[in-house]
Amino acid sequence: MHYSKYKYEQHKKEQKAKKLHHQSRLKELRLRPVSEEHDIQVRLNQAKGFLKKGNRVLFNLFFKGREISHKELGYKLLERIKRELKDVSKIDKPVTKEGYRLTLVLSPNSASTGGEQPR
Repeated sequence: MHYSKYKYEQHKKEQKAKKLHHQSRLKELRLRPVSEEHDIQVRLNQAKGFLKKGNRVLFNLFFKGREISHKELGYKLLERIKRELKDVSKIDKPVTKEGYRLTLVLSPNSASTGGEQPR
């Protein structure tokens, strides 16, 4: 075998491996404590799609003005999100309060990605 042919085949293998490699990305979804039911369902469906593709999901729940005095509404909403996504995700970072927002980071279960090849 010629050395140049060998190098060419190695290069092609590396290119194919790089093409199929999927780097986990962090997708952010924003919510408010006064979000309506339909808006919450849309965010849950988006999160399921991201998790099934192998991405991590960051939920940011923002408070404006005096809404911060009712933090329990935000915690309740994020607990609901955790409960509804527990079959496709695991908690990467629990609910934390950072100023006027609450954050929750979820990562996909190894079984939930379904072995799909990313594009």
